[in-house]
Amino acid sequence: MPPHDVPVRWEVAEDPGFRTVVRTGVAVAKADLAHSVHVEVDGLQSRRPYWYRFLVAGAGSSPVGTARTAPAAGTSPERLRLAMLGCQDFETGFFTAYAHVAREPDLDAVFHYGDYIYEMAARTEPSPRKHLGAETYTLDAYRRRYAQYKSDPDLQAAHAAVAFIMSFDDHEIDDNWAGKFDKDGNRPEIFALRKAAALQAWYEHVPVRLAQRPGAAHARAYRRLDYGTLARMHVLDTRSFRSDQLCERPGIGRVELDACRPVDRPDRTMLGAAQEAWLDRGLGNDARWNFVAQQVLLMPYDARKDGATAPVVGKDNWNGYPLSRQRLVDSIARLGLKNVVIGSGDLHQHVVGSVPRDADDVGGAAIATEFLATSISSGGRAGRTIPGKPGRCPTTRTSHCSTISGATSCSRSRRTPGAPR
Repeated sequence: MPPHDVPVRWEVAEDPGFRTVVRTGVAVAKADLAHSVHVEVDGLQSRRPYWYRFLVAGAGSSPVGTARTAPAAGTSPERLRLAMLGCQDFETGFFTAYAHVAREPDLDAVFHYGDYIYEMAARTEPSPRKHLGAETYTLDAYRRRYAQYKSDPDLQAAHAAVAFIMSFDDHEIDDNWAGKFDKDGNRPEIFALRKAAALQAWYEHVPVRLAQRPGAAHARAYRRLDYGTLARMHVLDTRSFRSDQLCERPGIGRVELDACRPVDRPDRTMLGAAQEAWLDRGLGNDARWNFVAQQVLLMPYDARKDGATAPVVGKDNWNGYPLSRQRLVDSIARLGLKNVVIGSGDLHQHVVGSVPRDADDVGGAAIATEFLATSISSGGRAGRTIPGKPGRCPTTRTSHCSTISGATSCSRSRRTPGAPR
């Protein structure tokens, strides 16, 4: 497009034919934001579907999208139905799962835990389709990568069918990045330039609110959403404020070796002090369920492959930040909560289990239940078994929290006292 701003008319209707338009207005697609438009609409009825479209003079109408509004504050809906997904490597597979999401009935929303794009260059080995260009470092390169991913018709169909609650993980910027550190050992001020370009492109190309527009240092991605009194959803950012990973920085010099910290310390964090305090305050509520929507595995996990005897502890998830994880567990215990469900991803496989009160006793008392969703297309991990005692699913008398066709459904029915929930 030419480098000038474009006025865009938007319409919201009660029906897909736009016979009853209830809200309309004009927004400006700014050239310096890749001609993206972020519209926040108020005055709509609660808990019902609406249809929306965009119109540009001389270009006609966009395809029609639909989204369901949340329940009104103070109401007690019977059910909240979410799909949870992420890890969509364009090269390693097709986005067929999104076609199923687009056809899934009665979804309230999609939680996208991250890895919406992958930043690496095209692989040399055979793959069904290829990334265009080299590894992404600049704003133009990240924009082209989003454009390539969003050309996928199944991804387009899913976005048109249901509202997305977006987060990000590592591949939107750089594999395994942590706070101010990238994986290649660049100086933080150099990595900050790449991170700023990546976060701007993320904001331009995904459906997030104006509050998520990145500032000079980072995007304010963590936020919470209430669905009446049924559930409070805490969307976390486990990348922007975390400490450096244990011993994963490259370099063989004496300085680098001295800087490596093989033992966890209380000052190391996954969320940062401000986000930890924000989450602690937000968990203290009267909702029937607390859903902590985040990116990486939280429960204790031994990642050894089949046949291996030595334990393997991941450093890029909560297992690499055990004291930070314990602070979250202690917060849940101090608040006396028995209704916490953790949503996560990143492992490219399905995992359901309990988060133990004591990380050294995985078969002991549970503090929360974790649902880890597999990838849209990214390759699965080798090995069939996951060592350790299996976790336990939430228990209710009549209904359940369950995964059905890729969706998670939490009910209002009574839970069994003492069950991990």
